[in-house]
Amino acid sequence: MALRVDEELCSGCELCVEICPDVFEMNDEGISVVKSGADENLDCVEEAIDSCPTSAIIKE
Repeated sequence: MALRVDEELCSGCELCVEICPDVFEMNDEGISVVKSGADENLDCVEEAIDSCPTSAIIKE
């Protein structure tokens, strides 16, 4: 599964990192980025997508 975080939509709330730390991390600007491992963590990826308050996580 290909994922990306829309930098313009991300509010930096870190909810995705809390839900799925193996896939998401915060960069130096306080924006979430996808590390890797989405295919191995489908359950938490879906939860992070559904929980994102700004809908910044995009499945491609």
